[in-house]
Amino acid sequence: MKAAPVDQIRLLDVQDLDVRLTQLAHQRKNLPQHAEIRALEGELTQQRALLVAARTESSDTAREQAKAEADVDQVRKRAARDQERLDSGLVTNPKDLSGLQSEIASLSRRQDDLETVVLEVMERQEAAEARAAELATAVTDLEAREAELVERRDEALAGIGAEEDTVRKQREQIAEGVPADLLKLYDRLREKQGGVGAARLYQRRCEGCRLELDVTVVNEVKAAAADDVVRCENCSRILVRTPESGL
Repeated sequence: MKAAPVDQIRLLDVQDLDVRLTQLAHQRKNLPQHAEIRALEGELTQQRALLVAARTESSDTAREQAKAEADVDQVRKRAARDQERLDSGLVTNPKDLSGLQSEIASLSRRQDDLETVVLEVMERQEAAEARAAELATAVTDLEAREAELVERRDEALAGIGAEEDTVRKQREQIAEGVPADLLKLYDRLREKQGGVGAARLYQRRCEGCRLELDVTVVNEVKAAAADDVVRCENCSRILVRTPESGL
């Protein structure tokens, strides 16, 4: 294959732009915000689950407290009715009086027990509410942090995208001046050789594979016509000769 030396030099400019596009793609994929957001999402999922559990516990203990308070009220009302009957003097039978007094005493003990239950449930309810409030604050803080990271990530991606557009336009403009067959060979080699299809020959060393050419090969390259498209013996990439090639 043959191509004017200026077209081969132009191919190096295309290669530089392709390398930059590869770097930008890597940068896009590996933005630190991506990992931070993933970690934060995991923490948020955990904290939200804990918040749901705390709110469920708070709701359950609230119902339990309401039931316990209703039980206390029911016993208190019954005891009040019994006391009213006792104080009215309408119950005169000694046996009935004894039974009424015994029931009032039993209801008093029952009321004490239920009020203890109410206090215990109230303590658990307050603890559950406090825990839910604490977790709600934590979730809010994490969501704010996530929103900040997402904003920073989007800004970074927008910057990368803008540069990618600029680089692509530059590549298109420069590639238009490269012969089609040379560009096709370059693209094929670039895909095969990890993104580098053309390399500068510098001081008898291929800058693609970083290996120095054998003396015999150097002599062959030196003897080749200026418009010959030469390839590296080691990596098969297109070798572009410049005044710094050391030939």
